[in-house]
Amino acid sequence: MRIKEKSNYSWERKCMILNRASFQIKGKGQDSLGGSMVAHQLRAHTILKRNWSSVPFTHVYKLTTAFKSKLSYAWVFNEYPSFVEEDSRRFVSQETGHLYIAKVESSDVGNYTCVVTSTVTNARVLGSPTPLVLRSDGIMGEYEPKIEVQFPETLPAAKGSTVKLECFALGNPVPQINWRRSDGMPFPNKIKLRKFNGVLEIPNFQQEDTGSYECIAENSRGKNVARGRLTYYAKPHWVQLIRDVEIAVEDSLYWECRASGKPKPSYRWLKNGDALVLEERIQIENGALTISNLNVTDSGMFQCIAENKHGLIYSSAELKVVETYHLYSKDDYCKFTVLLSVYFRISFLNDGGLKILNVTKADAGTYTCIAENQFGKANGTTHLVVTEPTRIILAPSNMDVAVGESVILPCQVQHDPLLDIMFAWYFNGALTDFKKDGSHFEKVGGVSSPGPPENVKVDEITDTTAQLSWTEGTDSHSPVISYAVQARTPFSVGWQTVTTVPEVIDGKTHTATVVELNPWVEYEFRVVASNKIGGGEPSLPSEKVRTEEAAPEVAPSEVSGGGGSRSELVITWDPVPEELQNGGGFGYVVAFRPLGVTTWIQTVVTSPDNPKYVFRNESIVPFSPYEVKVGVYNNKGEGPFSPVTTVFSAEEEPTVAPSHISAQSLSSSEIEVSWNTIPWKLSNGHLLGYEVQYWNNGEEEEESSSKMKVAGNQTSAVLRGLKSNLAYYTAVRAYNSAGSGPFSATVNATTKKTPPSQPPGNVIWNATDTKVLLNWEQVKAMENESEVTGYKVFYRTSSQNSVQVLNTNKTSAELLLPIKEDYIIEVKATTDGGDGTSSEQIRIPRITSMDARGSTSAISNLHPVSGYISVLLFFIVDALW
Repeated sequence: MRIKEKSNYSWERKCMILNRASFQIKGKGQDSLGGSMVAHQLRAHTILKRNWSSVPFTHVYKLTTAFKSKLSYAWVFNEYPSFVEEDSRRFVSQETGHLYIAKVESSDVGNYTCVVTSTVTNARVLGSPTPLVLRSDGIMGEYEPKIEVQFPETLPAAKGSTVKLECFALGNPVPQINWRRSDGMPFPNKIKLRKFNGVLEIPNFQQEDTGSYECIAENSRGKNVARGRLTYYAKPHWVQLIRDVEIAVEDSLYWECRASGKPKPSYRWLKNGDALVLEERIQIENGALTISNLNVTDSGMFQCIAENKHGLIYSSAELKVVETYHLYSKDDYCKFTVLLSVYFRISFLNDGGLKILNVTKADAGTYTCIAENQFGKANGTTHLVVTEPTRIILAPSNMDVAVGESVILPCQVQHDPLLDIMFAWYFNGALTDFKKDGSHFEKVGGVSSPGPPENVKVDEITDTTAQLSWTEGTDSHSPVISYAVQARTPFSVGWQTVTTVPEVIDGKTHTATVVELNPWVEYEFRVVASNKIGGGEPSLPSEKVRTEEAAPEVAPSEVSGGGGSRSELVITWDPVPEELQNGGGFGYVVAFRPLGVTTWIQTVVTSPDNPKYVFRNESIVPFSPYEVKVGVYNNKGEGPFSPVTTVFSAEEEPTVAPSHISAQSLSSSEIEVSWNTIPWKLSNGHLLGYEVQYWNNGEEEEESSSKMKVAGNQTSAVLRGLKSNLAYYTAVRAYNSAGSGPFSATVNATTKKTPPSQPPGNVIWNATDTKVLLNWEQVKAMENESEVTGYKVFYRTSSQNSVQVLNTNKTSAELLLPIKEDYIIEVKATTDGGDGTSSEQIRIPRITSMDARGSTSAISNLHPVSGYISVLLFFIVDALW
C-alpha cells in the first residue's frame, strides 16, 4: 500500500486508538482528524487496531495471504518482549488482531505495538509503536456493557473441527462475560471457557453442538447479549467402498458405494478416468452401479465419486470380465474344450437369417449366405462394418444464471470417425429452430464443423490485456473462416466471449490480443474455430494466468449509514467485489465532515470485506447531518471516491420516562400494561418503540426480569405465559437506535387463579331432526382455582373445521341444529382465569327416522342383557370418535 506521507488517513494506519474521557493520542498524524487529537475522546475504554505502517506492505500481504487463518496476534507493551497480559479487562482478538481494554487505568499508559506471527513458519512482523497518554481533563463515568467483539450471526462449522467463539465487552465497571445456549440446554463437558470467558471453545464439533449461542456481558449498570448460530457441515466420508471384482461374461454387476456427509453427497462414476457413459444395460441409482449382460469390453478401472459443496472423495476398484470355460474328461485322456462366448452369441434363425449378439470389432468382415436344393445352389455376400458407439461424454448440467448473461450449454460426443453426427436441441420439449430464434439461441459446433484449435498459449500479459497464440486444428474438409476467443475467471459463470484486437480474427490469423480485462484477476482462455457450416468444438483451456496489478477504478456503492450508539457516526457501504479490486493490499478511505464544514476528516479501513466504519467522539451532536464519501486504494495507488451522500449521526437516547403506567390482569397467564407516550421531537431522531420489563414477586429485578418490545406507536402490551395467582411488577422505558431511556415508575398486578381442572361431567344429549338438548354436571372450582362464571358449548359438523360457540350460565343448553349430518360437541367451564378443561368430545349421529339420545357415560348405564351388548358397544365407540 503506497500512501502519501501527509495524507489525511496516515493516523489510522499507525494504529487507531479509541478512548473515552481518559486519554489523548499523540504522535505523527495528530492533526489528521481535522484538529488536535485531544478532542477525539470517548468513554473510558480503548481499542488498538493492527498497525502495519512500519512494515513493507508486500511483506505483510505475503504473510496474510500465504497463511490466512494460521496467524496469531499479540501486543507488546513499551518494550519487546513485554507482552500485554490478557485478563477480564484486556482482550486480544485472534479474529481481528485488535487489542481491547474494557476500562482504562493509569497503568495502561505507554506504547503499544502489534505483533503478528505465522503459526506455520514462526515468521514474525511488528507494527510501529502507538502511544497512549494520560489526559488531565477526562472524567470517567460508569456505563452499561457494550459488546465490541462478537461472533457472526451464522457460522458454519465442520464436523470434528475445533470452534472458537470470541466475545468481549467494554464497560465501567469491567463487565463479566458468561455463555449459554439459547435453547437452555447445558453445555457438555468438552466445552471450555478460555481467556477469562472471552473465548468459548468447542472441540470435536458434532451435529448435536449446532444451535444458537449467547454471550452475556453484564455489570452493575446493565447487560447486553450477543447471539450467533452454529451450523453443521461434514465433508463426504465413506460408509461403503467398492472392491475389485472378477465376473464371467453375460453375468451382471452390482457395485454400491455409499458415503455420509452434510449436505447429503451426490455420486458419479468414472471408467478409466472418463465419465461413465450410461446406456440401457448400464444404470446408476443412488450411487449404485448396475451393469447387466457383461462383456469383456466392460473391464476396466472404475471410480465412484461422492461429493458435496465441501469436498469430494474417491473409491477405486477394478472390474475383470472373463470368458467362461468347461473342463471335460473322457476315457484315459483329458480333453480341454474352451467354449468361447462367441459360439453362444451366434445363432441361425428359422428363416435362414444369422443372428449375432453383443457385436464386437472382431465380428467385422465379409459374410456369405449359401442356399441349396435339388435344383442347385445360390449365394449372397455382404460386408459387416462395426463402428464405435456414439456416446455423450459431456452433457448439459443444471445452471443458475442471472438475467442478461450469456450461457453455453455443452453437448460433446464421442463417435466413430466413419459416422456423421447431427445435433438437435429441444427447449421445454419443443425442437429449437436456430434460424427462427437465431437472435437468442446460437448453436456452436455440429455437423462438419472444424475441430478444436490446439496449443493455446498466453505469450504476454499486462493489467488489462493478454497476447494469445494457437495452432490450427482439423478443418473437417472445410476451411476455417474465423476464430473467436473466450475467457473464464473464478468470478464468471462459465465461458464468455471477450473483446479482441483485431475485433474479427480471420481463419489465417493465429494470434490475437484480448483487451478490456480486469487487473489482478486469474484468467483461462480458449479458442473456437468456425467455417461456413458453423462453430466447432472449443480448444482446451490455456494455462491459468493472472493479469498485473493496477490502481482501483471502481468506488464503493450504496454508501449510507446512521444509527449506532450516542456520540457515534456510523458509515456503511457495499464492498467492492474482488474481481474489481485490481490488486493486493486493497482497502477503503473513509472521508466525512459536518454539513457546512469545508475540511474533510479521513481514515482508512484496511479490510477489503469490511463494509462499515464507526467514528466515536463525545463532541458529535446527536442526529446531526454529515457529508460522507468512501474511496478505494491498493498496492498500486488510490482510486476514485463515491459520490457524496448525507448520513446522520447517532440519535440521542430518550431522556424521559413514560407516564401514567397501569397494569391489569386479563387471565391466569396474561397481564395488560398501558402507558402514555413520551414527548418526542423529530430533531431527536426516530423513536423506535418501548421496552416493557417485568418480574414476579420474589425475583430480583436485575437477575430474572423478562423484557418485551413494542413499536413506537403502541401504548400497551399484553404479557403472556405468566404464572397464575402471582403478583408481577412492571416498568416501561422508551428506546431508539442510540439506546434506551429511563424506566417509568413500577406498577404491579396479580394474575388470576387457574381455571378448574375438572371438566363438565356426564354430558347427556337428546336430539330431534331440528335441535339438540344438552345437560351436564356442574363444575365446582377448588380453592386454588378461579370460580366458575358460566359454560361454553363448542359445536361443529363432522365435515367442517370451523367451530361455533354458545355461552350459557346454566348447566344445560338447547342448540337449534338441523340434524342432517353428524355433529361434534364439547363443553368447557368459563372463569376469570380463562376456560377450563374440556369435556369428552361427543358425536351426535345424523337423525334418520326417530329421535336419538345418549351421554358420555353411557357405558356405566349398560344392563347385563347379552342381546344388547354388541349394539351398545358399537354405539359407544361411535360416540367417542
